[in-house]
Amino acid sequence: MNLVVRRKPPLFSISRPLPLVPSPACHAPAAGEASASRQSRYSTAAPGEKGSPSSLSSSSSSSKFPEYELPSVTWGVIQGRKERLVSRVIISDYLKTLGIAPNELADLELPSSVDVMRERVDFLTRLGLSVDDLNAYPFLLACSVRKNMIPVLGYLEKLGVPRPRFGEFVRAYPQVLHASVVVELAPVVKFLRGLDVERSDIPFVLQRYPELLGFKPEGTMSTSVAYLVSIGLWPRDIGPMVTQYPFFLGMRVGTTIKPLVEFLVSLGLPKRILAKMLEKRPYVLGYDLEETVKPNVDALLSFGVRRESLPSVIAQFPQILGLPLKAKLSTQQYFFNLKLKVDPDGFTRVMEKMPQIVSLHQNVMLKPIEFLRGRGILDEDVANMVVKCPQLLACRVELMKNSYYFFKSEMKWPVQELFEFPEYFTYSLESRIKPRYQRLANKGIRCTLDWFLNCSDQRFEERLRGDYIEADAPGPSFVMGGKLEMPGSHLVSDKEEDESDEEVLYRRTISL
Repeated sequence: MNLVVRRKPPLFSISRPLPLVPSPACHAPAAGEASASRQSRYSTAAPGEKGSPSSLSSSSSSSKFPEYELPSVTWGVIQGRKERLVSRVIISDYLKTLGIAPNELADLELPSSVDVMRERVDFLTRLGLSVDDLNAYPFLLACSVRKNMIPVLGYLEKLGVPRPRFGEFVRAYPQVLHASVVVELAPVVKFLRGLDVERSDIPFVLQRYPELLGFKPEGTMSTSVAYLVSIGLWPRDIGPMVTQYPFFLGMRVGTTIKPLVEFLVSLGLPKRILAKMLEKRPYVLGYDLEETVKPNVDALLSFGVRRESLPSVIAQFPQILGLPLKAKLSTQQYFFNLKLKVDPDGFTRVMEKMPQIVSLHQNVMLKPIEFLRGRGILDEDVANMVVKCPQLLACRVELMKNSYYFFKSEMKWPVQELFEFPEYFTYSLESRIKPRYQRLANKGIRCTLDWFLNCSDQRFEERLRGDYIEADAPGPSFVMGGKLEMPGSHLVSDKEEDESDEEVLYRRTISL
């Protein structure tokens, strides 16, 4: 009797593909991490393999399946180890043919197909990036066109950044293509809007300082704003400052902003004046303290500027802190001595009254001087006029001609009056000189130029109504860091001693 022995079929069929079961140790990684941290192992046991529950006792050989990597969430293609290495070599060769060095991409996960890489390169070049730009930051090639580039650029376009500027924007801050719109970009824009930056100004701010999108609102930006508010800036003034000079939002308070502020305060500049100065000229915060500001202050002192005059000089012309000052001062001092006949002491007094002369072009300053000399005024008198009123150097010759012609033909006053009060050329002929002179002529009043020009309209009317002409008195003087001193302040009555400083100041101002 013949017995037929039938074997029990195996649990897994070799001809049918096995389902891939992830290892229990695998977990979903965060997007943007390195490929080594993103990959997980998938493995299966073949029938007959050691440790397989379905192996048969009669199986003498086992077949092994190749190991597979975790499918990439970016590329969506399952590749074996060999296929991945082959694809990397092909992509590297392709990049080399374009002139792009693939060395920096060795540790990054690359796409499975050279077509995907070609799509990225084409997209970036259409934005305006060159091969040199890609070599400067090759990590741009690790960004997906659809999952990274298009969402970010679409958001920038929604904010108002024009498409033709995308290339320049990405070139200045290529890391923006790695950012998340919801997690990183939108909070920065919301923070700027909270500072009262106009919606229409946001694209302008971001184009000037694209790196702003890389800061966290609760970090450097918040501390910079809080410190500026603490020294006297109004919160509503921060928005216009950001529009004019957004770079201060990325400056650290402890190492950049605070040391500069404390140094300027130590020179005698009051915080209220400093706050107003920073509100109008926020770019002062960008001046390097050790390399620019301190050497420039030393240069002013070396050229004879008095230390007590430094606050006034800085408040009038804050840009003086950031100029190559020593060379400019040497050039201008030589010009004043040679062409204007103003000695070094006179140059120092001119600097204290009008520090802007360090940036005035010499041809501009020479024109009004030549006009005065052409009227027969001696060089020495012209030099004294410049020292008394440095604003003469910035006057337009056409306006000076009209004022001088009116002075000689209509007023017929001696030229000595111009020597005593050269500020005459700085007043408007039509709106101040002519109307006031006609009022004086109608009343038959004879006075000095200073008496009828150097006062407000209200004060001029009071003088016309007076029965006598009071002597010229110096106006109020203000020393930076000190108190407002009024003429005759040394004569204080007993009644004034009981009044507050504000009441005395108000009453005296009204009396003037």
